[in-house]
Amino acid sequence: MSDPPVMEWSVSDTEVWLRKEGFDDTVIKILCHENQLNGKCLLVLNEHDFAAEPLSSLTLRDRKCLYIACKTLQRDNQNVLIDLGILEIPNVNLYAPQQHFNNKHECSEYSESERISPPVSEDGRIPRLPPEKTKAFVSFCYVVGVTWITAFVMVIVHDRVPDMKKYPPLPDIFLDNVPHIPWAFDMCEITGTFLFSIWLAVLLFHRHRFILMRRFFALSGTVFLLRCVTMLITSLSVPGAHLQCTPRNYPTQSSSLFGDLATKLSQAYVIWRGAGMSIQGVRTCGDYMFSGHTVALTMLNFFITEYTPRHIYYLHTLSWMMNMFGIFFILAAHEHYSIDVFVAFYITSRLFLYYHTLSNNQALMQRDSTRTKVWFPLFSYFESSVDGIVPNEYETPSEIVCSLVVFIKSKLSFLKDLLTVITVRSSDSVNTNHVVDTVRENKNK
Repeated sequence: MSDPPVMEWSVSDTEVWLRKEGFDDTVIKILCHENQLNGKCLLVLNEHDFAAEPLSSLTLRDRKCLYIACKTLQRDNQNVLIDLGILEIPNVNLYAPQQHFNNKHECSEYSESERISPPVSEDGRIPRLPPEKTKAFVSFCYVVGVTWITAFVMVIVHDRVPDMKKYPPLPDIFLDNVPHIPWAFDMCEITGTFLFSIWLAVLLFHRHRFILMRRFFALSGTVFLLRCVTMLITSLSVPGAHLQCTPRNYPTQSSSLFGDLATKLSQAYVIWRGAGMSIQGVRTCGDYMFSGHTVALTMLNFFITEYTPRHIYYLHTLSWMMNMFGIFFILAAHEHYSIDVFVAFYITSRLFLYYHTLSNNQALMQRDSTRTKVWFPLFSYFESSVDGIVPNEYETPSEIVCSLVVFIKSKLSFLKDLLTVITVRSSDSVNTNHVVDTVRENKNK
């Protein structure tokens, strides 16, 4: 069970805190037993209080240690002090840290959103994070649309694959020196499936799962959309002689434009349904620059390590090992050139780091927010309500079940109210029709 917030500390909680800080019974007697100090009192202690009774009766050592402990506690709860009105939000111009405004005119040229950031805790985490399920749904639709586009592009590039007799595999330092391992690519996909299972478990128990989902969908969709461009503009030769890659032969009855499009869409559906994985029976050629398997492995690795507690180092080590072994299996299977894998890892990791650097440093509150919206429209939309680091807080299975029960009850209550309204309106309509018929009958008589 987590400790209560300092604002909710009772006198006994204050006593426990003082003992943890190393104060003796004399200090505890004066503060807790005689003066009944609780958490709120600790947060508002100042220099004048330490100079007056009863704190002035403490020894110099106890006063200094208590002063440092209280200041540390107040620093860690700055957002609470701001909410109480004890501390004012500082006006800071991020673009001129050494500049001091001498008059109101100089300050007025900056808007309120440019000078004031929302309150955050000392470690950069913000106290309240709205789940914004609508944005999570939009990001899900985005990644589903991108995967469909990717599958369709994979069909196109497969039909444009260079002839293996005319264009042999390109020179590659790794592929030329490592023998082909037939089962390696299946091992890569099994590794990716295991990483995906870990990520699903993280999403299940994480308190801010909807923020994590929309970030994962947004970043994955963006990287794979970029991959569609690189696959389409340049067709590399097949990297391994073991790959039998030839353009598909389309039936003559599908020679029309719409027939050809329908055939390609059906093939794209097969790729989309199997997630482009060979263990699902999907075999494609020509989709080399850059490696989609490396993108998936790297993206899962970075999200797992970012949104799990730092002390679970064995999980982070396992995640990185699986990422590296998965990349090795891709190259050992001779399914991609080394440059495909390197570019995929670099783009995925950089995009992940840039995205989180912007979101963790409140970029939308800075003076160039307009530029951010122009160059990073998805980021501006998805992260407009997040102004700090997302804390790694988890829910227990009982909390998840309770939340699910509350959600189901609320939906059932909504449906019940909706049916009641529909029933009342239908009965009113029947009564109105009956009155109208009665009036007409009286007129006819």
